[in-house]
Formats: sequence, structure tokens, C-alpha cells
Amino acid sequence: MAKVIITNYLAKEINKKFKQESITIFSLMKQLNDYPKKGKEVGVVGKILIKELKYKKYRFYFITEGYKVKFLKAKELRDLIIKFVRMSDKKSQNKVIDEIKFVLRNLGDEGF
Repeated sequence: MAKVIITNYLAKEINKKFKQESITIFSLMKQLNDYPKKGKEVGVVGKILIKELKYKKYRFYFITEGYKVKFLKAKELRDLIIKFVRMSDKKSQNKVIDEIKFVLRNLGDEGF
């Protein structure tokens, strides 16, 4: 079972934008505890994989260890950490992915 972490910045942004619907979004994110291979891959920086989950017209981006997600079985992913870092709508999707890559290249995953 993987461990899902949602940054404080993102949690506040989700609560502010979605109000009551935020409960549904957080439960969607927490599903990755049991299904860590879920989501679409949108980029890789070093050994860190950037993936997205969709909810209506919004995308929620998370980072994780690419090697573990790609090659290990779901039962072997006990110590995997999945960290949600940003969200965007369809219009700003490329800009947000580029920002995530920039932070990872310069500061690593501690930059979030």
C-alpha cells in the first residue's frame, strides 16, 4: 500500500475552489493508496515520475518514484510515497507541468 501526501498549498487551493466537492476530490486522490499505478504519465525528471489524475476539467499532478511504479507489482509498493503537488485546468496544463519540472530540476522533490 502506497502513502499519499497532499501538500498544504494544494489542499487549501482545492478547498477554496471546490468547497463541498473537495471531499470527492480528496477521496479520488486517496484511492492511489490501493491503486498506485493509476493516472496518466506526463513527464519524467531524473528518477521522479510526474503523473496526473483528472476530475472533470481539472488535473491534479503528483510525483512519485518512477522505477517503483513501472516495474514493481502493486503488492510490492508498500513504501512508495505519492505526493500531490499542483492542480490546473486544461488551459494551463503545459505551464503547470513545466513549473513542476523546473522545481524538480532545481530543488528536487523537497521543493514542494
